[in-house]
Amino acid sequence: MSDIFPKWTNHLPLQVAVGALLLGSAVVAGAWYYLTPAYANVGYQPIQPVAFSHEIHAGQLGVDCRYCHSAVEKSWYSNIPSASTCMNCHSQVLKDDPKLALVRESALSGKPIPWIQVHKVPDYVYFNHSVHVNRGVSCVKCHGNVNHLDEVRQEKPLTMTFCLDCHRNPAANIRDLDKITDLDWKPSDPNFQKNHGKELVKEWHVESLQNCSACHR
Repeated sequence: MSDIFPKWTNHLPLQVAVGALLLGSAVVAGAWYYLTPAYANVGYQPIQPVAFSHEIHAGQLGVDCRYCHSAVEKSWYSNIPSASTCMNCHSQVLKDDPKLALVRESALSGKPIPWIQVHKVPDYVYFNHSVHVNRGVSCVKCHGNVNHLDEVRQEKPLTMTFCLDCHRNPAANIRDLDKITDLDWKPSDPNFQKNHGKELVKEWHVESLQNCSACHR
């Protein structure tokens, strides 16, 4: 009596089992990589050409973020200050410090200091700093308490989920404009942000945009 099924089907269960194992391993490996902070570069802290301390400048001295990043209220990007901005102070303060030699050279030559970018989003993501800053989103929401960091590192994941969590509930994530760069500010009343945030959303006409074209253009 001839076999009902072709001989190659004898190996089919093993092939299915191996395929399922490989597929499961790929899914686990993908989730392990793409859903962990490592993929989002959380903790990324490159060595910069000049050891600039945000803790000293923004923390101890209380320099407003906008003094150096002067474009955040009017531009889509947050500019890196030129050496001439640094020299506004350092022409008098630590003016001969060897650690600032590159800053002095840059100010004289006009050649930018090759800072290494820390916070990045993919090229297909559109993010406008001015839109967020002018609608009460504090620097601390995306960059963390840089005023307590000697060297800046990426504190937040900056993933699509991270952005959507804020877009879905803007009232809980915005504050008065005079508190934008006050990175240590916290409301004393736990219900203040919820209630006042709703008032700001209404007053500023903040839209809870969640459609793809809001960020992908």
